[in-house]
Formats: sequence, structure tokens, C-alpha cells
Amino acid sequence: MSTLRARMMATAILFNGNDMLMMKRSPKRTLSPGMWASVGGHLEPEEINDPKTAMLREIYEETGLSPEELENLHLQYILIRQNQQEIRQQFIYTATAKRREVIQTEEGELHWIPKEKVLDREIPFIFHSLLEHYFTYGPSPSIWVGTAGFDAEGQPAVHWTELVDPQKR
Repeated sequence: MSTLRARMMATAILFNGNDMLMMKRSPKRTLSPGMWASVGGHLEPEEINDPKTAMLREIYEETGLSPEELENLHLQYILIRQNQQEIRQQFIYTATAKRREVIQTEEGELHWIPKEKVLDREIPFIFHSLLEHYFTYGPSPSIWVGTAGFDAEGQPAVHWTELVDPQKR
């Protein structure tokens, strides 16, 4: 019997005007080398119950943007998927950056991309599906949960559900 492991991550989709900050990942990265993604990373053990703190740390480490330089930081998505023997849970935040100047790190190159050109890039499937959903339904006061699976034709798909608190109905 094989053991499933869990990995928790936090990602930030940052905007400034009509542009979204994207990282062209270094070809040396283990996860999605050479592809386009957003800033983010793994939760440290002390952050397991606090993905927002992890996200703010990742934003600062990868962009140089401090929490004071962000507006409307909001947990918008939670993605759950299986990758071989690992269950990955990813918390995706959206925010507006008050400035465009960002640092560069060994993670990859940061670029501000016009929203209408973001999906033209080589993006991992699950993140592409998330961005399609976000660009279609826009910012939402609700959190959306996406689970990776297959559609009726057997093609990879993300299934979206709005997260609700049944106690509030």
C-alpha cells in the first residue's frame, strides 16, 4: 500500500492596472521549469494554519513588494489535485500592487503582462484553467474550490465549486 503525502502551497495573482505579474520560471526549477506562472511557493511548517502569512512572505521574497504595497488581498481560490503520490492543496490570493517595480530572483524573470495576453503564454494546465475561470467570472467575494479531474470526454479538467458556509443561509 503506497502512502499519499500532502503539499500545501500559496500563490499570488498580482495586478497593476490592466497588467498581471507573471514569472517566466527558470529552466532549472523542479516545478514547471521554463513555464509561466505567478509568484508563490510552499507553506513552511509554522505557516500550515496561516496561508496568508505564507503568501505575504512569498510575495516579498519573490517581488520585493511589502504588505503595505498591496491592496485588496483576497483568498480567491483553493485548488486541490493529485500529482502521483502527493495531494497538493494550493491557496490562491489576488491583490493589486501599488507599484510596478519588482526585484528579480533566481526563481525566474518577472514581467507585467496585459491581461488579454496572459493566456497566450505556456502555462501549466491547472493554472491556465484557474486563470480562464478568473477572467470569465472576475473577482468574487466567494472563495472558489477547484478539483482536478477529467471532463465527460476524458480530457483533463478542473471542476469549480463555490465555497459556502451552510450556517449562513
